[in-house]
Amino acid sequence: MEPPDALYVGCPFALTGRIGRTTQTEVTALVDAALEAGINLIDTADVYSAGESEEMLGKAIVGHRQDIVLATKASLPMGDERNHSGASRRWLVTALEDSLRRLGVDHIDLFQIHRWDPNTSDEETLSALTDLHRSGKIRYFGSSTFPAYRLVQAQWASREHHVGRYVTEQPSYSILQRGVESHVLPVAEQYRLGVLAWSPLASGWLSGAIRADKDITTSRSAFMPQRFDTSLPANRAKLDAVEQLAKVADAAGLTLIQLALGFVTAHPAVTCALIGPRTIDHLHSQVAAADTVLPAEVLDAIDDIVAPGVDLAAHEKNDMPPALVDPSLRRR
Repeated sequence: MEPPDALYVGCPFALTGRIGRTTQTEVTALVDAALEAGINLIDTADVYSAGESEEMLGKAIVGHRQDIVLATKASLPMGDERNHSGASRRWLVTALEDSLRRLGVDHIDLFQIHRWDPNTSDEETLSALTDLHRSGKIRYFGSSTFPAYRLVQAQWASREHHVGRYVTEQPSYSILQRGVESHVLPVAEQYRLGVLAWSPLASGWLSGAIRADKDITTSRSAFMPQRFDTSLPANRAKLDAVEQLAKVADAAGLTLIQLALGFVTAHPAVTCALIGPRTIDHLHSQVAAADTVLPAEVLDAIDDIVAPGVDLAAHEKNDMPPALVDPSLRRR
Protein backbone atom coordinates (compact mmCIF):
# COMPACT_ATOMS: atom_id res chain seq x y z
CA MET A 1 0.00 0.00 0.00
CA GLU A 2 1.59 3.26 -1.15
CA PRO A 3 0.75 6.85 -0.16
CA PRO A 4 -2.05 8.45 -2.20
CA ASP A 5 -0.85 10.69 -5.01
CA ALA A 6 -3.17 13.45 -3.81
CA LEU A 7 -0.96 13.98 -0.78
CA TYR A 8 1.70 15.34 -3.08
CA VAL A 9 -0.39 18.31 -4.16
CA GLY A 10 -1.64 21.34 -2.30
CA CYS A 11 -1.23 22.79 1.16
CA PRO A 12 -3.51 21.20 3.80
CA PHE A 13 -4.90 22.86 6.85
CA ALA A 14 -6.31 21.77 10.20
CA LEU A 15 -9.50 22.95 11.89
CA THR A 16 -9.65 23.32 15.65
CA GLY A 17 -13.29 24.06 16.52
CA ARG A 18 -13.92 25.89 19.77
CA ILE A 19 -10.20 25.94 20.64
CA GLY A 20 -9.73 28.47 17.86
CA ARG A 21 -13.07 30.19 18.65
CA THR A 22 -14.20 29.33 15.14
CA THR A 23 -17.90 29.32 14.22
CA GLN A 24 -19.57 26.96 11.76
CA THR A 25 -20.02 29.81 9.30
CA GLU A 26 -16.32 30.60 9.48
CA VAL A 27 -15.35 26.93 9.07
CA THR A 28 -17.54 26.57 5.98
CA ALA A 29 -16.11 29.77 4.50
CA LEU A 30 -12.57 28.54 5.21
CA VAL A 31 -13.22 25.21 3.51
CA ASP A 32 -14.78 26.90 0.48
CA ALA A 33 -11.87 29.34 0.20
CA ALA A 34 -9.31 26.56 0.68
CA LEU A 35 -10.80 24.47 -2.09
CA GLU A 36 -10.96 27.48 -4.37
CA ALA A 37 -7.27 28.11 -3.65
CA GLY A 38 -6.36 24.59 -4.72
CA ILE A 39 -5.98 22.91 -1.34
CA ASN A 40 -6.90 19.24 -1.66
CA LEU A 41 -6.24 17.72 1.79
CA ILE A 42 -7.92 18.56 5.09
CA ASP A 43 -6.54 17.10 8.30
CA THR A 44 -8.33 16.97 11.64
CA ALA A 45 -8.56 14.62 14.66
CA ASP A 46 -11.18 13.22 16.99
CA VAL A 47 -9.58 14.89 20.02
CA TYR A 48 -9.72 18.43 18.59
CA SER A 49 -12.34 20.18 20.70
CA ALA A 50 -13.57 16.76 21.86
CA GLY A 51 -15.03 15.87 18.46
CA GLU A 52 -16.42 19.28 17.59
CA SER A 53 -13.79 19.89 14.91
CA GLU A 54 -14.89 16.76 13.04
CA GLU A 55 -18.56 17.71 13.37
CA MET A 56 -17.98 21.22 12.03
CA LEU A 57 -15.78 19.95 9.22
CA GLY A 58 -18.36 17.33 8.28
CA LYS A 59 -20.97 20.04 7.78
CA ALA A 60 -18.54 22.19 5.81
CA ILE A 61 -17.58 19.52 3.28
CA VAL A 62 -21.11 18.56 2.27
CA GLY A 63 -21.07 18.53 -1.52
CA HIS A 64 -17.26 18.56 -1.64
CA ARG A 65 -16.36 15.07 -0.41
CA GLN A 66 -14.86 13.94 -3.71
CA ASP A 67 -12.74 17.10 -3.94
CA ILE A 68 -10.60 16.41 -0.87
CA VAL A 69 -8.33 13.89 0.73
CA LEU A 70 -9.91 13.65 4.18
CA ALA A 71 -7.55 12.83 7.05
CA THR A 72 -8.23 12.35 10.73
CA LYS A 73 -6.52 10.81 13.73
CA ALA A 74 -7.24 8.69 16.81
CA SER A 75 -5.53 7.35 19.97
CA LEU A 76 -5.37 10.38 22.26
CA PRO A 77 -7.87 10.33 25.17
CA MET A 78 -11.48 11.14 24.32
CA GLY A 79 -12.69 12.02 27.80
CA ASP A 80 -11.80 10.57 31.18
CA GLU A 81 -12.86 6.97 30.55
CA ARG A 82 -9.68 4.85 30.61
CA ASN A 83 -10.74 2.70 27.67
CA HIS A 84 -11.43 5.65 25.38
CA SER A 85 -7.89 6.08 24.11
CA GLY A 86 -4.92 4.19 22.70
CA ALA A 87 -4.30 2.13 19.59
CA SER A 88 -5.90 -1.18 20.55
CA ARG A 89 -8.18 -2.94 18.08
CA ARG A 90 -11.15 -2.33 20.36
CA TRP A 91 -10.65 1.42 20.58
CA LEU A 92 -9.60 2.03 16.97
CA VAL A 93 -12.74 0.37 15.63
CA THR A 94 -14.87 2.46 17.99
CA ALA A 95 -12.94 5.67 17.34
CA LEU A 96 -13.22 5.27 13.58
CA GLU A 97 -16.95 4.67 13.71
CA ASP A 98 -17.31 7.78 15.88
CA SER A 99 -15.24 9.85 13.44
CA LEU A 100 -17.25 8.62 10.45
CA ARG A 101 -20.46 9.59 12.23
CA ARG A 102 -19.21 13.04 13.23
CA LEU A 103 -17.81 13.75 9.77
CA GLY A 104 -20.90 12.37 8.04
CA VAL A 105 -18.89 10.21 5.61
CA ASP A 106 -18.59 6.51 4.84
CA HIS A 107 -14.78 6.36 4.69
CA ILE A 108 -11.62 8.20 5.73
CA ASP A 109 -8.88 8.68 3.15
CA LEU A 110 -6.02 8.82 5.67
CA PHE A 111 -6.54 7.45 9.19
CA GLN A 112 -3.61 8.21 11.51
CA ILE A 113 -2.48 7.03 14.92
CA HIS A 114 -2.17 10.35 16.74
CA ARG A 115 0.55 9.18 19.13
CA TRP A 116 2.36 5.88 19.62
CA ASP A 117 0.59 3.74 22.24
CA PRO A 118 3.18 1.92 24.40
CA ASN A 119 0.47 -0.34 25.81
CA THR A 120 -0.47 -1.90 22.46
CA SER A 121 1.73 -4.00 20.19
CA ASP A 122 2.44 -2.87 16.65
CA GLU A 123 1.01 -6.17 15.44
CA GLU A 124 -2.38 -5.50 17.04
CA THR A 125 -2.57 -1.92 15.83
CA LEU A 126 -1.47 -2.67 12.28
CA SER A 127 -3.72 -5.73 12.08
CA ALA A 128 -6.73 -3.66 13.14
CA LEU A 129 -5.87 -0.92 10.64
CA THR A 130 -5.38 -3.51 7.89
CA ASP A 131 -8.84 -4.95 8.57
CA LEU A 132 -10.39 -1.46 8.53
CA HIS A 133 -8.63 -0.82 5.23
CA ARG A 134 -9.91 -4.06 3.72
CA SER A 135 -13.43 -3.23 4.87
CA GLY A 136 -13.28 -0.02 2.83
CA LYS A 137 -13.69 2.30 5.82
CA ILE A 138 -10.18 3.73 5.43
CA ARG A 139 -8.13 4.11 2.26
CA TYR A 140 -4.68 4.53 3.83
CA PHE A 141 -3.23 4.69 7.33
CA GLY A 142 -0.31 6.49 8.89
CA SER A 143 1.32 7.64 12.10
CA SER A 144 1.67 11.01 13.77
CA THR A 145 4.56 12.30 15.87
CA PHE A 146 6.22 8.89 16.23
CA PRO A 147 9.86 8.69 17.33
CA ALA A 148 12.11 7.39 14.56
CA TYR A 149 12.75 4.06 16.28
CA ARG A 150 8.99 3.43 16.50
CA LEU A 151 8.62 4.10 12.79
CA VAL A 152 11.30 1.50 12.09
CA GLN A 153 9.74 -0.98 14.51
CA ALA A 154 6.32 -0.57 12.88
CA GLN A 155 7.76 -1.18 9.43
CA TRP A 156 9.45 -4.34 10.73
CA ALA A 157 6.22 -5.51 12.39
CA SER A 158 4.32 -5.00 9.12
CA ARG A 159 6.69 -7.32 7.27
CA GLU A 160 7.03 -9.83 10.12
CA HIS A 161 3.28 -10.26 10.59
CA HIS A 162 2.21 -9.77 6.96
CA VAL A 163 -0.09 -6.82 7.63
CA GLY A 164 -0.38 -3.36 6.13
CA ARG A 165 2.15 -0.66 6.91
CA TYR A 166 2.04 3.01 7.80
CA VAL A 167 2.49 4.99 4.59
CA THR A 168 2.65 8.47 6.13
CA GLU A 169 4.13 10.19 9.18
CA GLN A 170 3.00 13.54 10.56
CA PRO A 171 5.82 15.16 12.56
CA SER A 172 6.13 18.64 14.05
CA TYR A 173 8.65 20.51 11.90
CA SER A 174 9.62 24.14 11.57
CA ILE A 175 12.69 26.37 11.44
CA LEU A 176 12.55 26.60 15.24
CA GLN A 177 12.06 22.87 15.79
CA ARG A 178 14.43 20.97 13.50
CA GLY A 179 15.10 17.88 15.61
CA VAL A 180 13.24 15.58 13.22
CA GLU A 181 15.94 16.22 10.64
CA SER A 182 18.30 14.04 12.66
CA HIS A 183 16.24 10.85 12.72
CA VAL A 184 12.57 11.00 11.71
CA LEU A 185 12.95 12.52 8.24
CA PRO A 186 15.81 10.19 7.19
CA VAL A 187 13.72 7.19 8.30
CA ALA A 188 10.71 8.54 6.39
CA GLU A 189 12.83 8.81 3.27
CA GLN A 190 14.23 5.30 3.76
CA TYR A 191 10.74 3.78 3.98
CA ARG A 192 9.15 6.10 1.41
CA LEU A 193 6.67 7.57 3.88
CA GLY A 194 4.68 10.61 2.90
CA VAL A 195 5.50 13.38 5.42
CA LEU A 196 2.80 15.83 6.50
CA ALA A 197 4.64 18.45 8.56
CA TRP A 198 2.49 20.03 11.27
CA SER A 199 3.10 23.38 12.99
CA PRO A 200 5.38 24.74 10.24
CA LEU A 201 4.77 28.22 11.70
CA ALA A 202 5.82 26.99 15.16
CA SER A 203 2.49 27.71 16.87
CA GLY A 204 2.47 31.21 15.43
CA TRP A 205 6.05 32.18 16.26
CA LEU A 206 6.84 32.36 12.53
CA SER A 207 3.59 34.05 11.46
CA GLY A 208 4.96 37.56 11.79
CA ALA A 209 2.61 38.32 14.67
CA ILE A 210 5.21 37.58 17.34
CA ARG A 211 8.01 40.13 17.37
CA ALA A 212 10.19 41.72 20.03
CA ASP A 213 8.27 45.01 19.83
CA LYS A 214 4.80 43.43 20.07
CA ASP A 215 2.66 41.98 22.83
CA ILE A 216 2.50 38.22 22.38
CA THR A 217 -1.17 37.41 22.00
CA THR A 218 -2.24 34.52 19.79
CA SER A 219 -5.14 32.07 19.70
CA ARG A 220 -2.77 29.51 21.27
CA SER A 221 -1.24 31.65 24.01
CA ALA A 222 -4.40 31.43 26.11
CA PHE A 223 -4.25 27.64 26.52
CA MET A 224 -0.47 27.15 26.11
CA PRO A 225 0.92 30.17 28.01
CA GLN A 226 4.23 28.48 28.81
CA ARG A 227 5.07 28.36 25.10
CA PHE A 228 4.88 32.14 24.86
CA ASP A 229 6.34 33.21 28.22
CA THR A 230 9.42 35.22 27.20
CA SER A 231 10.88 34.93 30.70
CA LEU A 232 11.75 31.32 29.80
CA PRO A 233 15.17 30.82 28.15
CA ALA A 234 13.80 28.65 25.32
CA ASN A 235 11.22 31.28 24.38
CA ARG A 236 13.82 34.05 24.50
CA ALA A 237 15.94 31.96 22.12
CA LYS A 238 12.94 31.58 19.80
CA LEU A 239 12.24 35.31 19.87
CA ASP A 240 15.88 36.10 19.07
CA ALA A 241 15.80 33.63 16.17
CA VAL A 242 12.55 35.16 14.86
CA GLU A 243 14.13 38.62 14.78
CA GLN A 244 17.10 37.30 12.80
CA LEU A 245 14.85 35.31 10.46
CA ALA A 246 12.71 38.39 9.81
CA LYS A 247 15.82 40.17 8.51
CA VAL A 248 16.61 37.24 6.22
CA ALA A 249 13.04 37.29 4.91
CA ASP A 250 13.13 41.06 4.32
CA ALA A 251 16.43 40.82 2.45
CA ALA A 252 14.97 38.07 0.23
CA GLY A 253 11.78 40.02 -0.44
CA LEU A 254 9.65 37.46 1.40
CA THR A 255 7.21 37.47 4.27
CA LEU A 256 8.16 35.51 7.37
CA ILE A 257 5.35 33.08 6.52
CA GLN A 258 6.80 32.49 3.07
CA LEU A 259 10.23 31.91 4.60
CA ALA A 260 8.85 29.46 7.15
CA LEU A 261 6.69 27.41 4.78
CA GLY A 262 9.28 27.52 2.01
CA PHE A 263 11.85 26.15 4.43
CA VAL A 264 9.68 23.19 5.46
CA THR A 265 8.66 22.22 1.94
CA ALA A 266 12.28 22.52 0.73
CA HIS A 267 13.25 19.36 2.60
CA PRO A 268 13.17 16.41 0.16
CA ALA A 269 11.44 14.17 2.72
CA VAL A 270 8.49 16.55 3.21
CA THR A 271 5.34 15.94 1.19
CA CYS A 272 3.35 18.93 2.42
CA ALA A 273 3.07 21.51 5.17
CA LEU A 274 -0.10 21.44 7.26
CA ILE A 275 -1.24 25.01 7.83
CA GLY A 276 -3.79 25.97 10.47
CA PRO A 277 -5.55 29.23 9.54
CA ARG A 278 -8.36 30.44 11.77
CA THR A 279 -9.50 33.23 9.44
CA ILE A 280 -9.75 33.85 5.71
CA ASP A 281 -6.93 36.39 5.98
CA HIS A 282 -4.74 33.77 7.66
CA LEU A 283 -5.56 31.34 4.87
CA HIS A 284 -4.70 33.77 2.09
CA SER A 285 -1.40 34.78 3.69
CA GLN A 286 -0.37 31.16 4.04
CA VAL A 287 -1.60 29.93 0.66
CA ALA A 288 0.45 32.75 -0.88
CA ALA A 289 3.54 30.84 0.25
CA ALA A 290 2.58 27.63 -1.55
CA ASP A 291 4.87 28.26 -4.52
CA THR A 292 7.78 29.72 -2.55
CA VAL A 293 11.12 28.17 -3.46
CA LEU A 294 14.01 29.31 -1.27
CA PRO A 295 17.41 29.70 -2.94
CA ALA A 296 20.47 28.03 -1.42
CA GLU A 297 21.80 31.26 0.09
CA VAL A 298 18.56 31.82 2.01
CA LEU A 299 18.54 28.23 3.30
CA ASP A 300 22.19 28.69 4.33
CA ALA A 301 21.26 31.85 6.23
CA ILE A 302 18.53 29.94 8.06
CA ASP A 303 21.06 27.23 8.98
CA ASP A 304 23.31 29.91 10.50
CA ILE A 305 20.47 31.05 12.77
CA VAL A 306 19.08 27.64 13.77
CA ALA A 307 21.45 24.76 13.09
CA PRO A 308 20.18 21.64 11.29
CA GLY A 309 18.74 19.04 13.65
CA VAL A 310 18.36 21.50 16.56
CA ASP A 311 15.18 22.10 18.58
CA LEU A 312 15.18 25.52 20.21
CA ALA A 313 12.55 24.28 22.66
CA ALA A 314 13.37 20.61 23.17
CA HIS A 315 10.89 20.34 26.07
CA GLU A 316 8.03 20.98 23.62
CA LYS A 317 8.73 17.87 21.59
CA ASN A 318 5.83 15.44 21.35
CA ASP A 319 7.80 12.34 20.33
CA MET A 320 9.83 11.97 23.51
CA PRO A 321 10.41 8.34 24.56
CA PRO A 322 8.20 7.67 27.62
CA ALA A 323 11.19 6.78 29.84
CA LEU A 324 12.56 10.33 29.46
CA VAL A 325 9.34 11.74 30.88
CA ASP A 326 8.41 9.12 33.50
CA PRO A 327 11.27 8.34 35.92
CA SER A 328 9.68 5.02 36.95
CA LEU A 329 10.28 3.69 33.44
CA ARG A 330 14.03 4.17 33.61
CA ARG A 331 14.64 2.79 37.12
CA ARG A 332 14.56 -0.75 38.48
